[in-house]
Amino acid sequence: MRVRESLGQKRGTFVVRVLYQQNNTWQGEVLWAEQNERRHFRSALELMELMDSAMEGRGTEKTRRSWEKAQES
Repeated sequence: MRVRESLGQKRGTFVVRVLYQQNNTWQGEVLWAEQNERRHFRSALELMELMDSAMEGRGTEKTRRSWEKAQES
């Protein structure tokens, strides 16, 4: 058993595609490989929130951007 699994921590695979760099941050899209879902992000903070919500199982909570289908623009 791996240390992370024994501590109850999940792993996730994300493919990040940075399309632009404006206002000292990144804009682009992220693919959550395990769920085969894509979302666009408008800042590095939003990217981190997306990845964190996926790992914490909070994909449907209200954040700036979430994995919930209705939130996609």
